Amino acid sequence: MPRPIKLKVIIKVLKEKGFFFISQKGSHGKFRKPGNPAITVIVKMGKKEVPRGTFQSILLQANLREDDFR
Repeated sequence: MPRPIKLKVIIKVLKEKGFFFISQKGSHGKFRKPGNPAITVIVKMGKKEVPRGTFQSILLQANLREDDFR
């Protein structure tokens, strides 16, 4: 079974790819990429590790590949 991904790593890679933090409501943070306001990535900020399924959802929302996180 794959290991959960650390939230710090996800946020770091999103920022490296040009995303910036917009707002937070409850435990969900929103990130957006300049030039493409349609892409909004929702990250659950309250946890240290993100479950695999949630990570896959973040990849789809951000239009990224898993290789970007290695």
